[in-house]
Amino acid sequence: MRPFLARPLTAAVALAAAMTLGGCAVLSPLPAWELVKGAGAATSTALATTAPAKASNTVHHGDAPVRAVCIEFNRNAPLEDLVPALQVELKGQGVDSRVYEPGTGLQQCGVWLRYVATIEWGVPPMASGYRANLSAASLSLHRSDGTLLSTSSYVADENFGLARWAGTRNKIAPVVKALVTGFQS
Repeated sequence: MRPFLARPLTAAVALAAAMTLGGCAVLSPLPAWELVKGAGAATSTALATTAPAKASNTVHHGDAPVRAVCIEFNRNAPLEDLVPALQVELKGQGVDSRVYEPGTGLQQCGVWLRYVATIEWGVPPMASGYRANLSAASLSLHRSDGTLLSTSSYVADENFGLARWAGTRNKIAPVVKALVTGFQS
């Protein structure tokens, strides 16, 4: 008989221990809220781990590696995190960068990065308001005399899915790598 008495005692101890824990409770007074929190966490995880973006249409002329570029700011691509994402990814490739308004800084820069981007608006999962997201971008590196050094692009899959809501940096990273190195991943 002892084994049968041990089981209810073990269950009672486990239940008492669970009730003293903070955070997500086993016996939550608001189970629907716990479900919503769990769904939100799952959605955030899915958005963070969507299929990686790919560079396409890369052309690299095999010039010496670029160590510094000037980014020509494009007011027609008003995605607030695009230029910071470009700069972080360039830095990761060992390339320093500075941003200039079009037509300025020509004497200071030997290599220019120019970009165009398409932005679409939509409501992300588990959100209530519209948000801009990068759906396409083309980057090019030019010498100050206008000679094209390399070019690469990003285009979102037609199916989009959750990848549509991936961060700008995740989308632009393989394009910057291809632009600088010539290798598409």
